[in-house]
Amino acid sequence: MRISVLGLGYVGCVSAACLADLGHEVIGVDVNQAKVDLVNDGRTPVVEERIGELISEVVRTGALRATGDVREAIMGSEVSLVCVGTPSEPNGSLCTTYLERVAEQIGAAVAERDGQDGRHTVVFRSTMLPGTCLNLLVPILEKHTGGTAGVDFGVAVNPEFLREGTSVRDFFDPPKTVVGELDPASGDVVAALYEGLPGEVFRVSVPTAEAIKYADNAFHGLKIGFANELGAVCQALGVDPHQVMDVFLADRKLNISPAYLRPGFAFGGSCLPKDLRSLVHAARRADVSVPILSHVLPSNSDHLQRAVDLVERTGKRRAGLFGLSFKPGTDDLRESPLVELAERLIGKGYDLRIHDANVSLSRLLGANREYIETRLPHIAQLLVDSVGEVLEHAEVCLVGTKDPAVLSALPHGDGTVLIDLVRMPDAEARRTEPGYVGLVW
Repeated sequence: MRISVLGLGYVGCVSAACLADLGHEVIGVDVNQAKVDLVNDGRTPVVEERIGELISEVVRTGALRATGDVREAIMGSEVSLVCVGTPSEPNGSLCTTYLERVAEQIGAAVAERDGQDGRHTVVFRSTMLPGTCLNLLVPILEKHTGGTAGVDFGVAVNPEFLREGTSVRDFFDPPKTVVGELDPASGDVVAALYEGLPGEVFRVSVPTAEAIKYADNAFHGLKIGFANELGAVCQALGVDPHQVMDVFLADRKLNISPAYLRPGFAFGGSCLPKDLRSLVHAARRADVSVPILSHVLPSNSDHLQRAVDLVERTGKRRAGLFGLSFKPGTDDLRESPLVELAERLIGKGYDLRIHDANVSLSRLLGANREYIETRLPHIAQLLVDSVGEVLEHAEVCLVGTKDPAVLSALPHGDGTVLIDLVRMPDAEARRTEPGYVGLVW
């Protein structure tokens, strides 16, 4: 394809050179004339492994050239990759100035094309918050082109996953390719750019593509911060942190895996809360600051409060709760988030009924019974034996279990508000039903 790449920083320069190497005809664009001149001389404007020889080769063969003229680049291409910077404003917000400016320039140039050589596709590769493309950039493009996005010109979001220092390698061996498409034709164009490269291709909505980049980077930052904090605590306690992390990383079933990485309800139980408290306390005694670890439990509590807030918003007073133990298949109530949820609702004056097929007062023993009688002293009046008793009582039901007997009995749009805490198997189908609310989508 004939591609224009707007912005010749690390992402744009590497993308331009690698796409040219794949056989595309590429025009790089930058407001900095020095960068333009370097590329046209076959030299790299960025320091990056392999990029120097790659640019030299693709410029020599005529597959890549550069210009400072956006109009010239758009008129000479069918696809535009926007790779301009999105730095932070002083208050931490995203600066979209460069994105807006280049969208105006692209729009004006596309208007001049007037459909020549087919539909032009604008692909945003810059990192931007969900909603930026559809709510800010598409209206700018439509205003300046005089056309309709997805009809007169294509729009897509194609986040990059290039690490500085290894970005050329990352381009040719990506962990994944994400195509956020406004319409299927726009997605087809982007997918064709990377045809033949390894890694799974995910074709998703535009806002999803925007969010995926933030999910990746936030998790990378979290991983580094977690490893550093844990390492500091281990070192203070006289433990080799590298040996600890070597064993930690060897666990591909629970640690380095999809386990615990699905949005849902708060965690609880007899292990996670107490062990986090102990670790944070040990860090404080050793005078080690662990802001990430020390905020895990407060974050968990805030997430639980979101469920309470959803109930309050309904304005209803008779509530039902399905599930009480801290996880399916057990009657362990110790530090169960559902017990905490019930406690908060009762404290706010809600008339509550609870059903959990695994929980029977007559079978609760020892610390488990002591815990629930302390937290919910009137538990005997709250627990009922059947799903039907909860449904008959409640105006709003909180679903904290995937028990088939509960799920099969839940009503569909009969006026009862269902607050889904676990993402029920039929959640997608229920989304359009009146009264259905998901805690996390």
